[in-house]
Amino acid sequence: MDAFWALIEECRRRFRDRDERLAWLRGALARKSLEEIVRFQVCLDQVTQDASTEDLWAAAARILGGRCSDDGFCYFGLWMVGLGRETFERALVDPDALADAPEVQRLAARPRADWNDDWPDWELLDYVALEAYERAAGGAEGGEGCEDAFDDAVETQRLNDQGDRDPADGREDVRGGEETALGLPRLGRLFAVGTG
Repeated sequence: MDAFWALIEECRRRFRDRDERLAWLRGALARKSLEEIVRFQVCLDQVTQDASTEDLWAAAARILGGRCSDDGFCYFGLWMVGLGRETFERALVDPDALADAPEVQRLAARPRADWNDDWPDWELLDYVALEAYERAAGGAEGGEGCEDAFDDAVETQRLNDQGDRDPADGREDVRGGEETALGLPRLGRLFAVGTG
């Protein structure tokens, strides 16, 4: 997990723009072994699964204006990864701590209609390891055989890792309710539902 977060932190340090971050990550991963690329995806899947909590769903909904779809929450979790390890791990413990993140404060300072490229989602992060795998394996972009090999390797690694995790560590994807949102006073002050 440390190697995963080191790559995330390095791309954060180098670039603010998400497209530049993705290009850097893709290149950095493509220079690694296929096993390391697979490990990156497994770690990404694990941390986003760890973020699938009712409280974080409520935080996402609060930031996004009161609602958050399944896909929106998935992409929000990927965006949270891009905030860096410290912010991400603090948010797992206390979702209201997202109010301290400079990226969140920048969003709160502007109407949602003006967020554009800063919208709190990072869907494309979920594809960067596959793209690096294809490049490292010498496969054609979007090659079905390479994608299948990648998916199989990720699943195999995930199954191997299950023996290292307590089954109680898994969390279900759940929707945050209004009662959960009440526990987000700082985010509530920054993002009043129905405004923006």
